[in-house]
Amino acid sequence: MMETGELPVGWEKAELSDICLVNPTVDKSAIADDLAVSFVPMPAVKAENGAVDVSATRKFGEVKKGYTPFREGDVLFAKITPCMENGKMAVVPALYNGLGFGSTEFHVLRAHPGICPQFVYYFVSSRAFRHVAEHNMSGAVGQRRVTTPYLSACKISVPPTAEQHRIVAKIEELFSELDQGAASLRTAREQLKVYRQSLLKNAFEGKLTAAWRTAHCDQLETAAALQQRIARERQARYQQQFADWQTAGQAGPKPKPPKPLPPLTAEELAELPELPAGWGWARLLDACEAVVDCHNKTAPYLSAGIPLVRTPSIRDMRLNFDDSIRYISQETYAHWSRRCPPLPGDILFTREAPMGEAALIPEGKMVCMGQRIMLLRPGKFLSGKYLLCATQNPFFKKISDKVAVGTGVKHLRVGDVERLVFPICSQLEQQEIADQLDAKLSEADQLDQTLATALQQAETLRQSILKKAFHGQLVKQAKNEEPATVLLERIRAARSTHQPARRGRSARSPA
Repeated sequence: MMETGELPVGWEKAELSDICLVNPTVDKSAIADDLAVSFVPMPAVKAENGAVDVSATRKFGEVKKGYTPFREGDVLFAKITPCMENGKMAVVPALYNGLGFGSTEFHVLRAHPGICPQFVYYFVSSRAFRHVAEHNMSGAVGQRRVTTPYLSACKISVPPTAEQHRIVAKIEELFSELDQGAASLRTAREQLKVYRQSLLKNAFEGKLTAAWRTAHCDQLETAAALQQRIARERQARYQQQFADWQTAGQAGPKPKPPKPLPPLTAEELAELPELPAGWGWARLLDACEAVVDCHNKTAPYLSAGIPLVRTPSIRDMRLNFDDSIRYISQETYAHWSRRCPPLPGDILFTREAPMGEAALIPEGKMVCMGQRIMLLRPGKFLSGKYLLCATQNPFFKKISDKVAVGTGVKHLRVGDVERLVFPICSQLEQQEIADQLDAKLSEADQLDQTLATALQQAETLRQSILKKAFHGQLVKQAKNEEPATVLLERIRAARSTHQPARRGRSARSPA
C-alpha cells in the first residue's frame, strides 16, 4: 500500500484506521423524519477529479435505512468495481442541514483532528493506491469490493499537520496548472473533430476540389454518364453469371438480377443539397455490387484464427486489430461467410451501437463480419475510399439517423441503407477527393495522436506528483513542527478517552 523506504523527518507510518474513523455511524434517534438532507448516489461522484454533486435532497425518513451516512469533510471512497478502479472518491463539501446519505457502495473515512481530509483523499484516490486495492478486492466477478478490514489496515505515511496542509496546497496548485493544460488539449481535440467534419462536408459539396475541377473540366465524365455505365456493367455481369450458371448445369443458387430501386423523385431531389455541375445523387445499392447484413450469432471465440470484426473494432474510418478483435475457426468462417465473404476493399459498416462507423478491409486481410455489421462492396466504377468517406459525411450521417428504427437502441435495416443517397462524380474526381481527404485526415490523425499522448503524459505527471507528495518530496520539511508521532499519540489518547465503558454492542460514533 504505497510502502516507502525511510520516512522523512517528523513523519510516521500508521494505518488508515489510526487517523480516520472508517464508516462511522450516526445517532438517528434525534433526527426528524421530515428533515431534508443531501443525497449522493454513485453517479454524483465523478471519476478521477474529486468532484461530487450534493445538490439532490431527500427526507431523512426516506434514507435513514439502507443508505450510508456522512458529513462535511468526510472522504467518500467507492468500494465496488469498477467505480473504485475508476477513481470515484471525493471530500464531502457543505451539506443540506449538515447531513448527507448516499450509496451503500461508499466507504466513509472521517479524519481525526490534526489529519487533513484532503490529504487522505489524495492518498486513497491515487492510482498507485487503487491499483493495489484492486488486487485485494473480495467477492464474485462483477461484485468485487474493497472490504472495511482491508481499507482500515492500509498503511499511510503521516506527516505533521502543518506539512499535510502544505502538501495539499502544493498538489492543488500543480493540479490546477495541469488541468488548464489538459483542458486546452481536450479543446484542441474537439476542434479537430469539427475540422474533420467540415473537411468531409466540403469534400462532398464539391468545394474541396473546386479548383482542381476547373483545371480538369475537359477530362471529367458527368455523373449521369457514369451511372449509365454502372447500370450497363451491372446488367452485363448478371447476364454472364446467369450464362455461367446455365453452363454449369444450373448447379448452385440461381443468380439474381440486379435489384431495381425507384429513381429519386423531384420532391426528394428538392430536399437534397445543391451539387456542382456534372455531379449527381446515387442510391447506395445503385453504386454497390452488394449491401449485405450479418446474421451471425455469438461465436465460439478462439485465442487465434480468423479475425472476427465487431463494432468496437471500427472507429474513425479505421479497422483496429486490437483487443476488440475476436478470433474464429476456419469452419465457422466458411459457414458464416457463405453468402458474401468479406474481401479487401469492401467496407464494413456498423448498423448499431454505435451506428454508422465504417472502415475499409485492407489488402492482405482475411476477416469475418460479427454481429451488427453490414458489408458494402463498391462497384467497378466507384472508389472504395471515396465511398468510405462519403458514409462519414455529415449529410449522410444525418439521413442515416433519420431512417434508423428502434425505440431503445436505434439500428439500420439493409433495405433502408440500400436506398440512402450520396453524391457521385466522375472517377477521376472521386480519386482526387479520396487522395486529398487521405492526406488531410492523416495530418489531423497525427495531430490528434500527439494531443492524446500529451494528455497521457499529463496524467502520468499527475501521478508522479502524488508519489512525491506521499514520499515527502513535494514540499520542504519545516523545523520545529510537531512530529506525527505526537499527533498520532494525541489521536490515540482522545479515542481512548471517548471509548464506551459498557461492553457488548459498541456505541455509535457522533455524526
